Formats: sequence, C-alpha cells, structure tokens
Amino acid sequence: MQRKQTRPIQIDKITVGGGAPISIQSMTNTRTDNVPETVAQIKRLLDAGCDIVRIAVPDMNAAQAIAAIKAAVEVPLIADIHFDYRLALAAIEHGVNGLRLNPGNIGDADQVAAVVKAAKKRRTPIRIGVNAGSLSKEMLARHGGSPTAEAMVESALKHIRILEKHNFNDIKISLKAHDVPLTIRAYQLMSEAVDYPLHLGITEAGTVRSGVIKSAVGIGALLAQGIGDTLRVSLTGDPVEEIHVANEILKSLGLRQYGPTLVSCPTCGRCQINLVDIAEMVEDKLKLFKKPITVAVMGCVVNGPGEAKEADVGIAGGKGEGLLFSKGKIIRKVPEDELISALFAEIDKLNKEANN
Repeated sequence: MQRKQTRPIQIDKITVGGGAPISIQSMTNTRTDNVPETVAQIKRLLDAGCDIVRIAVPDMNAAQAIAAIKAAVEVPLIADIHFDYRLALAAIEHGVNGLRLNPGNIGDADQVAAVVKAAKKRRTPIRIGVNAGSLSKEMLARHGGSPTAEAMVESALKHIRILEKHNFNDIKISLKAHDVPLTIRAYQLMSEAVDYPLHLGITEAGTVRSGVIKSAVGIGALLAQGIGDTLRVSLTGDPVEEIHVANEILKSLGLRQYGPTLVSCPTCGRCQINLVDIAEMVEDKLKLFKKPITVAVMGCVVNGPGEAKEADVGIAGGKGEGLLFSKGKIIRKVPEDELISALFAEIDKLNKEANN
C-alpha cells in the first residue's frame, strides 16, 4: 500500500509522518492530577499496544502532574489544551512531549508567541485539531451555515498559518467529525493541500458497538488511500478498547503486525459445537499475547483445517470433540471441553519454539 509522503515530526521516541509506521494513540479518562490512577491507566494502554497517550490539562494542577506521570511511564505524552496559554507553558515546562492546541483560540498574539517560543526550545510538536462540531460561527457562515469539509480545512489552515508565521513547522493535523463521509472528504482535501502528518479519527464515534463500525469504515477508508500517519479510535468506554480496535484496523490493511489475528467462521448447519462462546473466549484470552500469530476457530472438521490452512494453529469442531491443527495439518483429536486449553497449550509451545 503506497502512503502519501508527509514531513516527519518527532514526539519523543516516536516518529510521526515521513513514512514511519502508523502510530496508535488514545486518551486517558482519569483526572490527570490523580497521578496513581492516570499512571495505572496509561500502563494498561501500553500493555495493549498504545504508542502515544494524550492527557487532559484543564487546570494548573493537571499541568503540574505531568512531571510525576512522566517519571512513572515511558511513553510520549500529549497535553490537551484549550484556550489558556499558561497551561500550555506549564505543560511544556513539566516535560510534556506534544501539545494539542489551536493557536487561534488563544487570541492574544503575544501569548501565542510565548507558547511557540517554549515549544521551539523544547522541540515540542503541536497538533492542530479541528472538529466539525466546534467550527466558529464566522466559518460556518462562510460555508452555508453547516459544517463542510471545506470549512474544516479552511479552519485548520487558519491555525496553521499562525504557527508558520512564527516559523514553527513541527505540526500535525486532525480534522474530525462524527459524520464519516464528511471526515473522509476533509482529510482528502487536507492531504492535497499540505504535507504535514495527519492524525486520523472519527470523533464522538459512539460506544464500542457502534463506534467500532464508524471508526473502521472512516479510518480504514483513509488508510487504504495512503492517507494518515497516526490515529485514535474514539470510543465511549474503557480507552484500552480503542487500542484493540486500532490494532485490528491496521492489521486488516497489512499496516501493522502486532498480536494475534483471530480467524473464525460464521457457523452454519454443520456446526455441532458452541462455536460462538468458544470463539469469544479464545478472542478474550488472545488479548494477553503480543506476538503476531494467526489463530483459527472453525465450526466443523469438514472445512476447518482446509479453509484455515494458513493459520499457525487452530481448532475445528465436531460432535462432542474437535481437531487441533497447525498450517492445515491435523495434530490430534481433542474432547470439546478441552479444545480451548489444548489450543493455548499449542500456542505456548509455538511461542517457546520461536524464542529459542
């Protein structure tokens, strides 16, 4: 898949843009000044495969907590700032690795200059983030009264020009809406207009059930066009779920190898085991594994090993029993109530062999 070439920026140890691997982001939903809870959640995000973590900085207590959080975790931290330039300055002072900040919202030119000066000194990139729902009244009026892709791009370019005026180019851009076609069009237009790296996402996507679909369609469509350098799947719920979904989106497009890939059949009248429960239990247990491996859970022995012959390991159901197989070759028959344990024993065996 050919990706659009963008200029690289550095967020601590992570390169965004310039052909670097697409990074996965999420945002904590704890109070940032509650350092133990925030650190615990960040560690869970890292265990799931998160590359960059954003934290809310609504007040000075949150900004001052950044140093303690950074001392406890090894991950690039982005401070989410709205309006108050003093919070941006404090976040930079306490070691944050990036800002999510729209300079046009600060207002005062001297305050913008102060933030840019501090960001330059610490080499702290800034993300311009435009959401369709927060476009200014003036921008909406210029574009017929409702959010359009053109209005989103124009708004982002307005913020970008403020930073460029200060000779600041460590910029990445996001253009998010809950409307998938609108989001896709906005990113397409921005990709044609600039070479800054793009942060993909569908904002306010919804719960895990509905948000996964919207995010997969919107983000996946853009990635398939070669657009996007980093992404966040925005879901209402545990942010760790965002990482699992983001990993699956990237894996499905061949853009990342991380953790297991589950292959399972949709079941049919030949299936004589409780495949749905088995597949869900296997999927849940696989979240603990980080190495790339393809695992198959198939409904019958007629097609199972054949249709899933590329799987590193798999099981196929029968009547009261099933087959354990690897790369299409049958290893042995296993009683139904031992299928999952036999499957994971084989996975452990393969992992040990790979480590030797």
